Amino acid sequence: MTDEYLNPADAARQLGVSPKALRLYEARGLLTPLRTAAGWRVYGSAEMEVAGEIAALRGLGFSLAQVARVLKGHAEGLEPALAAHQSALEARLGVLSGAVETVRGLRRRLTGGEAPSLRELASLTRPTPGLDVVFDLPWPWGGERFELRGLPALTYVTGPLGSGKTRLCRRLAKVIPGAVFLGLDRPADPARADGITIATLVADGAVDSEPLRRLIAGLAQGAASAIVIDLIEDKLDEATQEALIAHLRRRGPGGPPLILQTRSTAILDLSAVGVDEAIVYCPANHGLPMRVAPYPGSAGYEAVTTCLASPEVRARTAGMVAVVA
Repeated sequence: MTDEYLNPADAARQLGVSPKALRLYEARGLLTPLRTAAGWRVYGSAEMEVAGEIAALRGLGFSLAQVARVLKGHAEGLEPALAAHQSALEARLGVLSGAVETVRGLRRRLTGGEAPSLRELASLTRPTPGLDVVFDLPWPWGGERFELRGLPALTYVTGPLGSGKTRLCRRLAKVIPGAVFLGLDRPADPARADGITIATLVADGAVDSEPLRRLIAGLAQGAASAIVIDLIEDKLDEATQEALIAHLRRRGPGGPPLILQTRSTAILDLSAVGVDEAIVYCPANHGLPMRVAPYPGSAGYEAVTTCLASPEVRARTAGMVAVVA
């Protein structure tokens, strides 16, 4: 039986990731594709098996540094990730159980001759509860309506320079009752950073620094209903960004929703966006912000990819501003 060899596009499609993700796995030494006589990358069954394992671990919220350790047989990072995944599954099970009971109640009423209202029927299409954010957009959008239904655990806000991302984030922090906005100044006292969290991030490859400590201290606001963060990757290197987003994905369902403004591929890795995450794209020239599904071919997906860049590229363009005539 001869092995089947797939090119990067076909391999990525079969795995449910992007070709860019496969190149990233290769760059980190996690995956080594075969090469044809002409030098083209191909993936056989062994390479696809490893790639599938990497994609599965990424789906559990592992950073690439954690994936590397697990592939080498080191299991010390598995417990917190599995615990967070269990908590998420249990929360989802509770939601589904409640939805089942709701449907049973509606059927009992229907049997008794009482028809459910249209509002009750519409609510069945949204089994996952969450905060609904609905408001009129500020200038320069001209008062257009903006809706973000069922605010998930992680929401990414991205877009090109001058598109109004920060303005939208500030507005979200104002209209969400009890929300907190963390600007670039990060006024929180870095001494208040959770030492356990810092140690965990460093173990995952992060670099301990004052910007990281200020960010962690700002995130430790348990009373906040949501936390909106301006350019979360500011002054953090690539390894720190990867460890940070993996940590935020493992928080479980208990923490407040986070709204992260970003233009970094280490933070917003389109191949790793989970079911409890959302992307909001702010188009150029202050087009209306839109929710984008993390799948090639969906409306706005290609536009999102054009405004994201690696941390290395982002570092070279740090401080650039858009000039509006």
